[in-house]
Amino acid sequence: MKTDEVKNIKHVINGNHIVIPIETGYIKPNDNLNSIIDPAKEIMEDGDYLVIAETPISVSQGRLIDEAEYTPSLTAKFLTTVWSKYLWGYVFGPALKIKERTIKNLRRLPKETEAHKEVVLQLYGLKHALKPASEAGIDLSNAPGTCVSLLPENPEKVAKDIKREIGKDVCVMIIDTDATYMKNGKYFTGLPIAIEGIDADNGFFGYVKGQLSENMGSTPLGCSEKMDVETALKIANIAEDYQKLLSTEMKTIHSVKAVLGSEIDEVTIEDLDSITHTPAVIIREI
Repeated sequence: MKTDEVKNIKHVINGNHIVIPIETGYIKPNDNLNSIIDPAKEIMEDGDYLVIAETPISVSQGRLIDEAEYTPSLTAKFLTTVWSKYLWGYVFGPALKIKERTIKNLRRLPKETEAHKEVVLQLYGLKHALKPASEAGIDLSNAPGTCVSLLPENPEKVAKDIKREIGKDVCVMIIDTDATYMKNGKYFTGLPIAIEGIDADNGFFGYVKGQLSENMGSTPLGCSEKMDVETALKIANIAEDYQKLLSTEMKTIHSVKAVLGSEIDEVTIEDLDSITHTPAVIIREI
């Protein structure tokens, strides 16, 4: 598709970039990614970027965990109630001036969060469980029932495989909305994984240090090309800017009911499939 034909398809302009959404139904566990790849093949030109959210990749890989199968330990209960809800919701959070939305969400953490903390403890350890929210990049908002999705496995390989299927000289990137921070010219994130050049797997300690550093926006997890961190962050944030425009964005568990009309632990695959999803965007320089 030639650039002058973009006017005939849905897109927005962000600075000197065209952003073209790829809209799909809900990508289910063990589905292929053809609903993303096929339109990308048709629309993309050499030099374009395809930026994909991490959750549809994870779900397609079957990386779902049912938190109802986990019995919270005393440590998980302490981390949920005393540590996250009260100390971070009322003391540390306000003192460090974290997002007001995050503080409100911490103050109303449901009891089910105890099982979530247990999952984090068992799969990622205390370093990540100490983080008051968004621990280890686990997504609670785009999975059915009491399931959550972990970060994708080997996102760099996935990005390279998708580029190979598209068959053009494009760049494929998989991102997470959890932040990358910068201090003294060094990039870091609390997430377990990130592209080369971003120090990853810092968990709680990266989160705290991040509150005293510059928030650089979404984190690129894997990329089909070697790319400098500054460019990768710029492209990731253009994609995230588009997601923020969507009425169906489910950034937190508390936005699920507003979008789907279902309680978080009652969401079905049919509910998730009832709305239009935008798991990826194509970004093209003008």
